[in-house]
Amino acid sequence: MKVAMKARKEIKCVVWDLDNTIWEGILLENDNVRLRPGIIQVIETLDARGILHSIASKNNRDFALEKLREFGIADYFLYPEISWNAKSVSIERIRKNLNLGKDRLLFIDDQRFERDEVNFVHPEVLCLGAEDYMKLPEHPLLNPRFITQDSRRRRIMYLDDQKRKHAESEFIGPRTDYLASLELVLTINNAEEIDLQRAEELTMRTNQLNTTGKTYGYGELKRMIDSDRHMILIGELIDKYGSFGKIGLASIEKFDVLWNLRLFLMSCRVMAYGIGSVFLTYILQKAKEEGNKVTAEFIHTDFNRMMYITLKFSNFTEIGSGPGGNVIFENDLSLIQKIPHYIKLRAG
Repeated sequence: MKVAMKARKEIKCVVWDLDNTIWEGILLENDNVRLRPGIIQVIETLDARGILHSIASKNNRDFALEKLREFGIADYFLYPEISWNAKSVSIERIRKNLNLGKDRLLFIDDQRFERDEVNFVHPEVLCLGAEDYMKLPEHPLLNPRFITQDSRRRRIMYLDDQKRKHAESEFIGPRTDYLASLELVLTINNAEEIDLQRAEELTMRTNQLNTTGKTYGYGELKRMIDSDRHMILIGELIDKYGSFGKIGLASIEKFDVLWNLRLFLMSCRVMAYGIGSVFLTYILQKAKEEGNKVTAEFIHTDFNRMMYITLKFSNFTEIGSGPGGNVIFENDLSLIQKIPHYIKLRAG
């Protein structure tokens, strides 16, 4: 596959067409369509790597979903868009539902004009022809460096999230009561070596709720957890539907009476639950108990305004700038936000 790879990020979701792509033939012309040889193995391989799948197809939705169920592969596709809308419209809806950047999507379609239409509206989306589907497992953007436990469970976690959204849509009452019904538990621990693959993955994959956009490799993370001068905290969120996985990371450099938050990030999947503020509250309380002040580094990007707001909500104040245009925040610990009643915090 001849693809311009420069500056592209790893793909998080493959969006498939159906007719002459997932299967051979056109469903509305002949109900006896057949899956392309080896397509299930390709989908399963990518799924096991934590790469999601969805569908953008111009088709009859009921017929198409029934055929996918007949083939036994319907559960692999999250938020399928099967309608007569333009593929670019379907791509945007999938992106919003999965809360992913456009540059993390790969669109597969046998029709050149469909790929061109998507690329015209969404130039960040990588588009490939269906003829190369068997080569997808070899594609460098579909080969994450590590395959963690969270990676292997990623689709299941999104399916759990669909249950949460359905429950919320039917819930009558204040949102805080709905959140309390989820039985949210945030566990924060000092990262251990077993956590480092996921920690590296988080720094590579998380752009929106990320204070600096820094990425840390496994070796650098290992040196930090072995150092008395550094602390790496990792958080996992669970509720009554299951685990969200390891969703938060903080890298702290410790000085005599100061903790400097060099990196703080949260998965966008938990943005709506206020977990970032709770994680920060834990850090601030722990620093205060040990007699330390707290500073934090922040670098403005096109994606991380929500993290800027999270820092301000947690009473961080801008005090200047540092190397490379970093914004330096400080928290005097005089006012630390309380943990909401609907979240239970466990810390190691």
